[in-house]
Amino acid sequence: MDVRIRCLRSDESAPMDLMLLADPSVDVIERYLSRSIVYVAERAPDDIIGVCAVLPTRPCTMEIVNVAVSEAWQQRGIGERMLRAVMEDVCRAHRVSRLEIATGNSSFSQLRLYQKLGFRMSHIEHDFFVRNYVDEIFENGLQCRDLVHLWFDVTPFVEPRGAR
Repeated sequence: MDVRIRCLRSDESAPMDLMLLADPSVDVIERYLSRSIVYVAERAPDDIIGVCAVLPTRPCTMEIVNVAVSEAWQQRGIGERMLRAVMEDVCRAHRVSRLEIATGNSSFSQLRLYQKLGFRMSHIEHDFFVRNYVDEIFENGLQCRDLVHLWFDVTPFVEPRGAR
């Protein structure tokens, strides 16, 4: 499958429909979008099937704030491929020493993928989704209540053991 990962051009709009798969609030997305570096996965020009937004948060630290793959293309390794490419580009081009990412307590596939890529759990913000989102979020038969934070030390960038 021929998929290209690239940075979103300044003349392109972010694929909000995809971003809403990872974060169900337009208001929340708009708060970080203008400050983010946005990557897309595309099968052909104008056929974007994945998105990943990375936000500088502190000196030498960036946070992956949104990762989504079109529902029709999920479970095909595109998210993993996109994250690997983004992690490598961020490490080399932006000289960060730490990458962070967070997801809901009920996001089992995402938690597995992030740990497979070498991210380690750092802390949990209890009731984050209850406090910050108007509507309740359910996935995998559970209410998404807590935000699980993970980190990855990228000094220097090394492919995690057992990956691929």
